[in-house]
Amino acid sequence: MQGQSADPAARPRRTRRPGRHPVRLRHHRQPAALMTPGDIAGWGPAGTPAGLFRLVPVQVERNLPLLARWMNDPAVAAFWELSGPPARTADHVRAQLTGDGRSVPCLGVLDGTPMSYWEIYRADLDPLARHYPARPYDTGLHVLIGAPGDRGRGLGGLLLRTVADLALDHRPASSRVVAEPDLRNTASVSAFLKAGFRFFAEVDLPTKRAALMIRDRSLRRLL
Repeated sequence: MQGQSADPAARPRRTRRPGRHPVRLRHHRQPAALMTPGDIAGWGPAGTPAGLFRLVPVQVERNLPLLARWMNDPAVAAFWELSGPPARTADHVRAQLTGDGRSVPCLGVLDGTPMSYWEIYRADLDPLARHYPARPYDTGLHVLIGAPGDRGRGLGGLLLRTVADLALDHRPASSRVVAEPDLRNTASVSAFLKAGFRFFAEVDLPTKRAALMIRDRSLRRLL
């Protein structure tokens, strides 16, 4: 094990997410600030069999009541660990909006109605990269379906495929999309498989044992 540097500025930065253990971010040679809310907003709408879908970057003051309600749904809270007062969700979202472009929080809007929450992130700059053979510019996804009535009818797989396609279309440097749903969340794992992701490995993360899912750009034509 290497000794600690005497220069505090050279030490890895520690960050804390609400409901998460502190993690150390390793130094990375790739530019960090490569995604902005404006970038994601520019992806535009996508037609799906369920309707017109669009990712809209979160505006905390406007969207917080809806997000906090979703986070306090027991089915969501079991995996996101952001239940409680709205300030907890606000802190989680603002940390991304005021960050360096590693992650952008978005609402998924279907035919004009917000119905899901997404985080589009640089997986190769995330602590996740320490747990798998990351490639430069890997795009990561976190997702939750908000309203109970929208769950269990196939929207998860449909929208995961749609968002993965949007990411690959608009981030040409990214060769694949990755995700790490909790292994206990069998509905989520199943949705990723239906969306064309392949199971890569089980990984032990600080707060969960996850299924690492990958969708490769090179395999899109086969799906």
